[in-house]
Amino acid sequence: MPAGPAPYVGERLREERTRRGVSVRALARDLGVSASLISQIETGKSQPSVSTLYAITTALRISVEDVFGPSRTTDDGVALATLGALGPQRGQRVGPVVTPGQRQVLQLDSGVTWERLGQLQHPHVDFLLITYEPGGTSSSNGGLMRHGGCEYGHLISGSLVLTLGFEDHVLSAGDSVSFESSTPHRYRNEGPEPAVGVWFVTSA
Repeated sequence: MPAGPAPYVGERLREERTRRGVSVRALARDLGVSASLISQIETGKSQPSVSTLYAITTALRISVEDVFGPSRTTDDGVALATLGALGPQRGQRVGPVVTPGQRQVLQLDSGVTWERLGQLQHPHVDFLLITYEPGGTSSSNGGLMRHGGCEYGHLISGSLVLTLGFEDHVLSAGDSVSFESSTPHRYRNEGPEPAVGVWFVTSA
């Protein structure tokens, strides 16, 4: 699949919300955010933060993997999630080799970029190169997030502050983390250079 931003986040979220018969106001109320924020995300006028994206996908019972690709509608009107117009269907292999120019890129709010490094047939693991720009954070409102599954991360360069429960951990290049994602957590880059790492995030 050609490199570049994955522009389908809002499209996919709107499709799933509509398919489940959930109104914008109801979803916003469940998440504790404004209806206008949900509308702006769905129309592509703004990008969600990491925490908001996880909150929406959890509420809609879809995986983060689903938002990397557009929907595909069959002749009978049934929408199927795919990884891209020319890419494999969800759950199929992406790779085995993915060059830098072939990565799918997801630009999120608050200075965070996800690049997809590959995908095996198991549909519940996200294999990502994650970049936090200086000042970047996983939560634009400063709140902690929690979701199903586990996280495994290795920081390649820069530094990150991981708030995990009631403790702050300063991660430097070469440090690794692993924890259950149900533990309230937040990442933020308080350093002067981008923080770049490889993360595996498993769903519940």
